[in-house]
Amino acid sequence: MKSLLKSGLVAALVACSVLPASVASAQEIKSRTIKLAFVNPAGSAHDLGAKRFSELASQKSGGKLNVKLYPGGVLGGEAAVASSLQGGTIEMSMMGTGLLTGMDKDFGIFDTPFLFDDAREVDVVLDGPVGTKLIEKLPGKGLIGLSYWDHGFRILTNSKRPISKGDDIQGLKIRVQQIPVFIDAFSAFGANPIPMPFPELYTALETGAVDGQENPFISVDTNKFYDVQKYASNTRHAYSPLLVLAGKKFWDQLSNDERAILMDAANEAKPYQRDVSRKMDAEAAETLKTHGMTITDVSPEERSRMRDKLKPVIEKHEKTINTALVEELNAEIQKVRAAK
Repeated sequence: MKSLLKSGLVAALVACSVLPASVASAQEIKSRTIKLAFVNPAGSAHDLGAKRFSELASQKSGGKLNVKLYPGGVLGGEAAVASSLQGGTIEMSMMGTGLLTGMDKDFGIFDTPFLFDDAREVDVVLDGPVGTKLIEKLPGKGLIGLSYWDHGFRILTNSKRPISKGDDIQGLKIRVQQIPVFIDAFSAFGANPIPMPFPELYTALETGAVDGQENPFISVDTNKFYDVQKYASNTRHAYSPLLVLAGKKFWDQLSNDERAILMDAANEAKPYQRDVSRKMDAEAAETLKTHGMTITDVSPEERSRMRDKLKPVIEKHEKTINTALVEELNAEIQKVRAAK
């Protein structure tokens, strides 16, 4: 009997030691409404990934974490949203890593022209040590990186002429991201690069303030640039990762449980978003033809020549980035290529 009583007492003590922890864990998830702002429109791969993330966050929190989506740049362009994240007025966003170069030049490593050949190389680098080291830099800038999603390989569109080689770019007014390497790269091709926020781009194309722009096929389709652009060239001149971000001021208010839920939801949504983004991008290239756009493929040989033309730009650009990081990234890419 004493043995049974002792066993029962032990069991009760174990139960007591477990139950308060689970209750405490549940209490560490508060009801919150989290604003997630991004520039691409509803129906885009960004939006579909965000919806999956929102669903997962709600499921994992028992409905307490309500991630509300603000697509289409309604809360501002990426630069404005990044500032709002740091200030704490917007909780979350997702944006290309290029914008972060203004905070830390090492993020510019992904903007190196003609760096990646395919998505396999991209994923190995982003999900490996290089991607992790960059995310670890963000808290000091007032941001938290949760996961790398897909924005895609960038192509070039314009309203003037087909582009099959680098020389065809000369003289065009091209909207570029607000980062130096893109300005230098298109200047090297003889274009007139014009940096501007993404939400202003459609009107600029419509009015002729710019002749063209560079973004993945999927962005051309979802933003209906085909209404104001005639020609698309599959230059694949750069790859843009999409980084899911939270503001540090918001993050610091969360419990460990809440942080884990959001981190898990972002990483669980990652393979879905990447797959959707890449499928939609391939489909978009065909869809643009049905809207009257002329699609021009750029040969691997010409892409190599274009990269050679940009060697001075690439060398200048890489000097602004940590040398060890550049070497590590290039080594990872070479390792993937050797295994193909």
